[in-house]
Amino acid sequence: MTRPLRILHLAANRWWTGSADPTIRLVAGLRARGHRVWLGVTPGDRFETKAREAGLDLVRGLRLRARAEPVAFVRDVLRLRALVRVEEIDLIHTHHSHDHWLSLLIRARRSGPGRLPVLRTFHNLRSVNRGRTAAHLYRRTAAVFAVSRQIEARCREIGIPGARVFWIPAMADLPRFDCGADPALIRDEFELGDAPIIVSVSRLTPNRGHDLLLAGFRLLLGAMPAARLLLVGKGESRARLEQLVAELGLTRHVIFTGYRDRDLPAVLAAADCFALMGAGSDESCRAALEAMAAARPVVARRVGALPETIAHGETGLLVEDDRPQSVAAALSSVLADRGRAHAMGAAGRRRAEHEFGPERAVGTVERIYRTLV
Repeated sequence: MTRPLRILHLAANRWWTGSADPTIRLVAGLRARGHRVWLGVTPGDRFETKAREAGLDLVRGLRLRARAEPVAFVRDVLRLRALVRVEEIDLIHTHHSHDHWLSLLIRARRSGPGRLPVLRTFHNLRSVNRGRTAAHLYRRTAAVFAVSRQIEARCREIGIPGARVFWIPAMADLPRFDCGADPALIRDEFELGDAPIIVSVSRLTPNRGHDLLLAGFRLLLGAMPAARLLLVGKGESRARLEQLVAELGLTRHVIFTGYRDRDLPAVLAAADCFALMGAGSDESCRAALEAMAAARPVVARRVGALPETIAHGETGLLVEDDRPQSVAAALSSVLADRGRAHAMGAAGRRRAEHEFGPERAVGTVERIYRTLV
């Protein structure tokens, strides 16, 4: 019988975005398989709160800030070195550049030959860097995980040996979005009646595709004037997007719901279609996976991991370009046929269950761990 592993995960992130949810799911999945796992995160925000709610073992006393003062950085190194030594950690799994570099300073074993294996998950394409400095870091990394095929290809392209690069599928929160939420809660809150509803969940920041979605939605209204678009999220672009909505004459049709967390299943239950035009900071595109888990058809651009997530024509539609006409046509195709939309949503739920259950990604990661320890 193989012994349980003792694993340290580090994620220099404080926000409930990007690496946060995938990291919590992976750590929880490893714990469920009997391993002892510690998680270090940047304290003071929702990532830490969510990790505590999940019952994970958090490393206390860390700062994990890329721009922390030298004293705080040294304290992080000493705190983690002590943890590695006292708890006899078997390996370190990192999720950001700061904690990746930090791991090189803390990986000395308490006993035994060699150095502690360090692994890295790349959650977005831009985190895979070129140059001598990055090459130095990657040469000392035992294995890397890519959350999309595009990231996997980039890792190989910059010279990371293929034998150390592994693709892992995204992980859907299947129990949370099990289709039991009441859509009337959201439809009543925003007085939507039986209007066709499109929901998009994404941080309101540049390059998330909101402009394209709004332009496509405006065209859709010509054929479907009762439709409504719910933009779910918060961010620095909200004021600009509200101004754009007014300029496009969409004020009566577009609703900014703000940040929704606890009632997100109800928000998705109220949707007839889910739309996502940008990958965001997590290229596993968690928002689209959640919509699929909630049995909603997805219209999305072919970016990030979305082509790997959505089965075009089966669980939703992929938009091949950045033309508003293409977005409008895809939305209309889904919304005009309720029966087809329902079938796509049901197929999306089945695909989420079969392809994106946490056990698949966790199993891959665990297998790689075993080869290194």
